[in-house]
Amino acid sequence: MKIQIKTDPSLGKDEIILLCHQKNEKVQQIKRLIDEMVSGQTSMVVYKDKQEIYLPVSEILFFETSGTTIYAHTAKEMYETSYKLYELEEILPGYFLRVSKSTIANIHRIAGISRNLTASSTIAFGSTHKQAYVSRHYFKTLKLRLEEKRNFYEKKKT
Repeated sequence: MKIQIKTDPSLGKDEIILLCHQKNEKVQQIKRLIDEMVSGQTSMVVYKDKQEIYLPVSEILFFETSGTTIYAHTAKEMYETSYKLYELEEILPGYFLRVSKSTIANIHRIAGISRNLTASSTIAFGSTHKQAYVSRHYFKTLKLRLEEKRNFYEKKKT
């Protein structure tokens, strides 16, 4: 893999372009890491009791649908958002991952997974009773991402 940095003073703001022969898992991982680094401590507008709240994205455990409404869950609260799940997938930092048709989870906040072979598995989040479900279709991807995260932090220690 070849890495280059080129400057262009005519750009209004910085732009990162990943050129690759083939879009593979390694390229996806690089994109996720860049997304995480660039996103920093962003916030999004959510609603509670007709009040507009600016909530740091890092505090959100997961998003889930209930009927036509999308809810953002934190450890203590639940807020409404005006986004659709597919829109959230596009704008959220790389540490958010679709885990079922109706749920997107923050993998940095996952404390454990209870595996159920016959149905959905359950994600537990630290310091809260809240849980989210992972469908069998998304389980393998979630496990891979959690392993990547664990490997990243283990390498950082050494």
